[in-house]
Amino acid sequence: MKIEQIYTGCLAQGAYYITSGGEAAIIDPLREVQPYLDRAAKDGVKIKYIFETHFHADFVSGHLDLAAKTGAPIIYGPTAQPGFEAIIAEDGQSFPLGSVSIIALHTPGHTLESTTYLLRDGQGKDRAIFSGDTLFLGDVGRPDLAQKAADMTKEDLAGMLYDSLQQKIMPLADDVIVYPAHGAGSACGKNMSKETIDTLGNQKKTNYALNQPDKPSFVKAITDGLLPPPAYFPANVAMNKEGYGSFDQVMTQANRALSPEAFEETAGQTGALILDTRDAASFAAGFIPQSVNIGLRGDFAPWVGALVSDVRQPLLLVTAEGDAEEAITRLSRVGFDNIHGYLEGGFSAWQAAGKETDKVNRVPASALAEAYAQGQPNVVDVRKESEYSGSHAEGATNKPLDRINEWVGNIDPEQHFFLHCAGGYRSMIAASILQARGYRNFSEIEGGFKAIEGAGVPATAFSCPSQKKS
Repeated sequence: MKIEQIYTGCLAQGAYYITSGGEAAIIDPLREVQPYLDRAAKDGVKIKYIFETHFHADFVSGHLDLAAKTGAPIIYGPTAQPGFEAIIAEDGQSFPLGSVSIIALHTPGHTLESTTYLLRDGQGKDRAIFSGDTLFLGDVGRPDLAQKAADMTKEDLAGMLYDSLQQKIMPLADDVIVYPAHGAGSACGKNMSKETIDTLGNQKKTNYALNQPDKPSFVKAITDGLLPPPAYFPANVAMNKEGYGSFDQVMTQANRALSPEAFEETAGQTGALILDTRDAASFAAGFIPQSVNIGLRGDFAPWVGALVSDVRQPLLLVTAEGDAEEAITRLSRVGFDNIHGYLEGGFSAWQAAGKETDKVNRVPASALAEAYAQGQPNVVDVRKESEYSGSHAEGATNKPLDRINEWVGNIDPEQHFFLHCAGGYRSMIAASILQARGYRNFSEIEGGFKAIEGAGVPATAFSCPSQKKS
């Protein structure tokens, strides 16, 4: 028996590859399935099952493509009602895999169909659980994502989750290994550990959610401080539940190199959003007007999902040399399939063609320090509330990036302001959105808050009980 966690850091997502006796099972596969097929071929095993812990909200699973390419059945837990052929397991149903077995434990709460898969070896010993979004390391799944579909309150679902954990998970032995679907950085929880594998016994000791004295305390603890989910979550649930186009089709349509002329024409015909995936420094130095910068070398796909509310939005890509296929893949993982191509030769080809360009006024942190020496500048900090609460530039206003659509209309275009985040990634996203909407009277701080601290800008530690930590 072999268990391999296939962890994708940019999504904070764990898929699992389990083999025994020449057979393999995949749990919660990513959208692009060729790596699983290649791995199975290399190991000389047959993919027998595709297990889904629930209808995922934060990414599009590869279950349909993998089933089509292998003939393996897709398995969901009780109450699931997918719009395609699948096995709906009964609570406690066992699925043999070589010399081991995988048992479906219905654990509703995060969603109604949420299921934990228990791996039991040939001697009948419980070895591991693949807990999906039921149990994370340091946290449990948020109970507010499925409340509308379930016609229940988040408190109702939290109560169900408490029962699931107490009745199905807590009675398991302490040496059982916990393999969750997500780690730190995922929006599916609020207190997840950076670790991605642990023992259940350690989680019983250290996980705040498992250490609440009773159900009311548990419900309050896990529902307190929940931030609004990213805008793309409902669309991803629908795709995972009802079906989607194959990844191969998406790649065929999207992976097209367009000359500057064809790129410009396509943008006009489709109304596509131009998504520039280069790093912040390259974007600041020059970009296609109206384009939005979300760098590929960061939490790319989640930020696209958080800021572009409609996954059907037509997209055109500007990438660094050789990055187009990776950008398309990462976009497809969160359901953005309507990609019409990428700029051949990148931004330099656009410049060489004599096309119109734009720049961001990016300045060093010393410019902000000089502004403070002359008075109180207007500073916009786009970090999370928890980061801002820890320390921020004196007098700065906190306007988190993920809520830019709420606050952008309140910006006074006549008043200059300085814009920053922690290191420059998020503030350049904000700068690109602001300029696309006609705001130009600002300076973006190179290096973000780290540089600001180093430049001697006065900072303030702040803690407000009314602010919820993220």
